[in-house]
Formats: sequence, structure tokens, C-alpha cells
Amino acid sequence: MNQALALPTRKDEDFRYADLGALARVWPVAVETIQLAAGESGNLALALDGDAPVAREIAIALGDGASFDLRVLNAGSGYGRVAVRIEMGRGASFTLGAAQLAGGSQTVEIITEVLHAQPDAVSRQIVRSVAGGQATANYLGKVRVAKGADGTDGSQSVRAMLLDRTATANAKPELEIFADDVKCAHGCAVGELDANGLFYMAQRGLPPAEAKKLMLQAFVAEAFAGAADEERLLEAALAALGRLV
Repeated sequence: MNQALALPTRKDEDFRYADLGALARVWPVAVETIQLAAGESGNLALALDGDAPVAREIAIALGDGASFDLRVLNAGSGYGRVAVRIEMGRGASFTLGAAQLAGGSQTVEIITEVLHAQPDAVSRQIVRSVAGGQATANYLGKVRVAKGADGTDGSQSVRAMLLDRTATANAKPELEIFADDVKCAHGCAVGELDANGLFYMAQRGLPPAEAKKLMLQAFVAEAFAGAADEERLLEAALAALGRLV
């Protein structure tokens, strides 16, 4: 067997929490390449909403001053994996907004690595996950700032909502900084729906399931704010939430 095509193991950090059995059905995964020249802009919206295992590997290279907006809805009923690697030129801009919805015993995951190779680039990552039943939602994301990439501004906002105590969320945002004069931050939280908020809505006549769906819709909407396909993504997310609550 060609070693380059061998199925990863859990010793590989990017696959530590993956469903390797499901991944084997779609392995190897071809890398999709996106390159933007200096000053160009682009966007891409992905919706994983089928019942078969899906794995996407995307490599993005941004020239000086280029910008790219990536939105991901990972809401199928099978295994769903999206891995993204970005290399940013001077003054480039990258936005990732992603929502993951998982139920049953499935696994969904988003893996990112953003390399600030040149000065003054900006990256923003917003990831929202909802898991119920015995599902697992993963986010492993690294922001790397190369030596000399002063003026970098990179942030990761990662939040997961567990609908059942049997569900699992693995979140690992990382910063690796080798430059001075940078502004980088990450935030991570895993929790449950606000009981006070549910009580408040119930007092106003909303059935529990409808109240949960509205709160989760607002939670997920944070990932798609400002997207070119915001309305379409929110409609698809709301439909997917119907199988979780």
C-alpha cells in the first residue's frame, strides 16, 4: 500500500477524535485548492447535509491584500469532516463562519490551520456546534504567526451547546506565535441551553421544543452573520435543527 494513502491513526493530532471507520469509506480525500492573487476576493459556502460520510480538504492561498469568506454548515446525518488550511499574504483577510449540528451517534468536525506568513493580515474564525444524543462535535484549530508577521490580527471564537449529557464536544483552539506586535485571541466554551431563557419563553406560551429551536437558531446564526448566503444557510440549519429537538 502507498504509505501516503494510508488511513490516519489517532496518533495524528488532526484525527484524534475522528470517526476512523466512517473516514475509511471516503479515504483518501483529494485536496481542493483555492488561490487568490493580490487584491482579489472570493467566497465559498459549503453545506454538508446528506446521510453518507463526507470529508473535504481545502487549501487556500491568499495573495497580498486578498480576502476570502468561507462559511460551513456541517449538518448531515452521517460523518462530516471539513479540514481547511490557509496561507495568508501581507494584509490579507480571511473569515470562517461554521455551524455543526449532530445527533444520534454521529461525529462532525472542523479542522483549521491558518498561517499568517506575512505582516498585517487578519483572520476571524467563528465556530458554533450543537450536539445531542451520543453525538460528538469537534473543532481543532491552529493560528500560526510566522517570524516577521508583525501586525497580525487573528481570533478564534468557539462555542458548543450540548443538548444531552451523553453528547460530547472537543474544542482545541491554538495560537503559535513567533512575531512581535500582534493581536491574537481565542475563546472557547462548552455548555447547555440557558434554563432561565427556556423558562422565560415557556412563561410566554412557547412549547419547550419551539423554545429550544429558537434559542439554537440564534446560537447558530452567529456563524453566518454577514455571509453572502446567510439566508440560505440559516434556512438549512433550521431544517437540520428539527431532527435534534
